[in-house]
Amino acid sequence: MNLKGEKTGIILAGLVIGVIASLLVLFGNPANMGFCIACFLRDTAGALGLHRAAAVQYIRPEIIGIVLGSFILALGKGEFKAKGGSAPMTRFVLGFCAMVGCLMFLGCPFRMIVRLGGGDLNAILGLIGFAAGILTGVFFLNKGYSLKRSYQLPVLEGAILPAVQVVLLVLLIAAPAFIFFTEPDGGPGGKHAALIISLIAGLVVGALAQRTRLCMVGGIRDVVLFKEFRLLTGFAAILVGCLVCNLILTAVTPGTYFKAAFAGQAVAHTDGLWNALGMYLVGFACVLLGGCPLRQLVLSGEGNADSAVAVLGLITGAAFCHNFGLASSADGPTANGKVAVLLGIAVVAVIACANTFFQEGKKN
Repeated sequence: MNLKGEKTGIILAGLVIGVIASLLVLFGNPANMGFCIACFLRDTAGALGLHRAAAVQYIRPEIIGIVLGSFILALGKGEFKAKGGSAPMTRFVLGFCAMVGCLMFLGCPFRMIVRLGGGDLNAILGLIGFAAGILTGVFFLNKGYSLKRSYQLPVLEGAILPAVQVVLLVLLIAAPAFIFFTEPDGGPGGKHAALIISLIAGLVVGALAQRTRLCMVGGIRDVVLFKEFRLLTGFAAILVGCLVCNLILTAVTPGTYFKAAFAGQAVAHTDGLWNALGMYLVGFACVLLGGCPLRQLVLSGEGNADSAVAVLGLITGAAFCHNFGLASSADGPTANGKVAVLLGIAVVAVIACANTFFQEGKKN
C-alpha cells in the first residue's frame, strides 16, 4: 500500500473506531466512557479479585476482543512473531506507572480522545500534559534512550496472553460464579453493553489497530521526530467519528451524549493540574515503552512478550491504585494519588536517565 493509501486507510479506521466508541455508550457502556483501555483493564482486574472496589468489577469483552482481533489478523497476515527479552522488568514498572497516571486522569489516551468527542473539556488539560510527557520522552529518545533489542522466542511464549483472553471469555460466559461483578446500579463496572456487542467491538478495534499501527503516543512522537502525521491523523479521525456520532445521538435519542463543559462530566473530575500531571506521566512512560496502552494490547496479540509484560504492569498498577486509594473519583484526586503520580514521574525519569546516559559500554 502506498503512503496515500495508508493515510486514507488510517483515517477510515479512525472514523470507524470513533463511531464504535460512541455507540458502545448507547448500547450500555458508562457515559463518557465508550472505550477506555485503562478503565477496562481496571474493571477486569477487579472481576478477578485483584482489587475489591465494588464499583469497578467486570471482565470487559472489549479487552479480550482487542487482543484476539490483533492475534487473528496477525496470524492471517503472517505477522505473528513471538519475541521478547527487552528489559521485561523495566517494561513492567513503566506499565505500572502509566496506569497510575491513567487513574489520576481517569482514562487512557484513547479515552482522552473519546472524552473530547463527548464535550468533556477536562480532557484538554489532559491532552496538554500528555503532549508534554511525550516531548520529555522524545528528549531522551534523541539522546539515545534504548531498552535494547528483543529476541525470537518459542511460539508458545507469544501466544500465552491471547490464550489467557480465551480463558477469560470462557469464564465470563460459562463460569460467572467465579468472577466478581459490580451490581447494575453499583458504579461504572455495572454498566456495559451486551457481551456479544462488546466482543465484536473489541475484535474490530483490535484488527483495525493492528492493521494501521494506531498509537496516540506514536502519533505525537512521529510528528516531533520525523514530521510524520500519519498516525496522528488516525486519532484525529477517532475524535471526529466520536464527536459526529455523539451529536447525532444527542439529537435523535433521549440521552445526552455530547455536553461541552468542565463540570458534570461522568466518571471525571475537574482538577486541571492533576489531570495534566496524570497524563504527563502517561505520555512520558508510554514513550519509553514504545506505545500507548492500546498499542501494547495490539502488540501482545502479535506475539510481543515485552508488550504482554507491560500489560501485566498496567493490570497490577490498576489493582494497586484501588487497593491503596490512589485512583481519582468524581470528587477529585486523592492525596495518596497525588504522591503516587509525583513518585511515578520520578521513577520514569530515573529509568529514562539510566537507559540513556548510563548504558553499558556507552561513553558519557
